[in-house]
Amino acid sequence: MSDSLVIIPTYNEKENIEKMIDTVFHLSYPFHLLIVDDGSPDGTANIVRELQQKYPDQLHLLERSGKLGLGTAYLDGFRWGLKRPENYEYFFEMDADFSHTPADLIRLREACHTGGGDVAVGSRYTRGGRVENWPWDRIALSYGASLYVRAVTWMPVKDPTAGFMCYTRRVLEAIDFSSIQFIGYAFQIEMKYTARQLGFRIVEVPITFTDRVLGASKMQGAIIKEAVLGVLALRFRSKK
Repeated sequence: MSDSLVIIPTYNEKENIEKMIDTVFHLSYPFHLLIVDDGSPDGTANIVRELQQKYPDQLHLLERSGKLGLGTAYLDGFRWGLKRPENYEYFFEMDADFSHTPADLIRLREACHTGGGDVAVGSRYTRGGRVENWPWDRIALSYGASLYVRAVTWMPVKDPTAGFMCYTRRVLEAIDFSSIQFIGYAFQIEMKYTARQLGFRIVEVPITFTDRVLGASKMQGAIIKEAVLGVLALRFRSKK
């Protein structure tokens, strides 16, 4: 049994998924994994199904019919996990491509379990955090986006666009998932903003973010546009 569910959305991650699953299950803490696959044509889901024979009680697969968006993948994963008999207490968001270090899952859990956080953010831009293998212009774009989000939303979170997260069960049970509107990277901002508006405490854990080595990035112009405009929408909605 485990009190912690790690949710990993996938689309064409056959180069990374087996190594990621094995790495998580060899950590010193017994996490469970839910892979949310959006109909990957490269056979990612088939690899996961094969590994379920190796990890029958720890590894789960939720298959969807196509690319439905990062945000809806996590929301579907949260809904799935909240209904499970394991009664998970901690829910994690993590990428499949090793840009997030699996061992940091333990530190994120501790930030909530013993550190007083309701939400823990794996932060690139808090003291001790850093980014590796990114060109300077992408770092500037990412850091600039963080400053922009903080200025517009007044959230005291130095990495509000981060996607390496731990949510406690009570946070997810308090959020009306039907009110979450964004499906791309603005989803990450909206979830943090909503949690803070509900009075929950957000803590940041410094991490090293490393750009993917295998597979293709899912970042697209439409996703960036959604994030920029979405921040303004959040502030407008909060004033109603």
